[in-house]
Amino acid sequence: MYFDWTYIVLVLPAVVFALWASGRVKSTFARYQNQYASRGLTGAQAAEAVLRYNGLYGVRIERVSGSLTDHYDPRTNVIRLSDSVYGSSSTAAIGVACHEAGHAVQHAQNYLPVKIRTAIVPLTNIGSRLSMPLIILGLLFGATSYFFATMAYVGVACFALSTIFQLVTLPTEFDASRRALTAIRQQGLLEGEELAGAQKVLSAAAMTYVAALAVSVTQLLRLMLLVNRRNNRR
Repeated sequence: MYFDWTYIVLVLPAVVFALWASGRVKSTFARYQNQYASRGLTGAQAAEAVLRYNGLYGVRIERVSGSLTDHYDPRTNVIRLSDSVYGSSSTAAIGVACHEAGHAVQHAQNYLPVKIRTAIVPLTNIGSRLSMPLIILGLLFGATSYFFATMAYVGVACFALSTIFQLVTLPTEFDASRRALTAIRQQGLLEGEELAGAQKVLSAAAMTYVAALAVSVTQLLRLMLLVNRRNNRR
């Protein structure tokens, strides 16, 4: 029976970290969903305030179904806020809504990591589809020819594109939160404990992106070790 120690040692701790981060963001959002802003602003109104603070007036804000499905769509220049954020005046909702407005500001100001991430999306999509088939074929038939051995390395390189995407995503998410909190402070949308609540929600959300990068990096290292080990046996 084959025992894949590389998964246990490398990937599993990162997966556990990712599960913890996912649970933490949900529990933190639920906690501060019951802390309400004294000014009574809704998430949609707070996002609009962040846009105006940065001189943006052409970005639409729409409601979208689901929980924590909030996102900014650069193709249509629309901020979509979930049911639990759009009309809520909780500090959690305001933090999330302002974060998405921060993404809209990034696109309007041509923030470099966003430009890089947008540019590599097509390559990342292709790489994610090709990586595992190429690696599997290379591992199965690598002993028969250099062609298949090389194919496995090409598969690893395709997978690395996803890791690069995660790496570029990290500063994008942190910067969007920074922009959101700056606008919140400058405009007095939240104060004191209210601001601290929104900040904790955004910090918890940021950890999910750190965890996603950790999983991708450890999986990449694992695949490199597997391919190297198999090809060294040739």
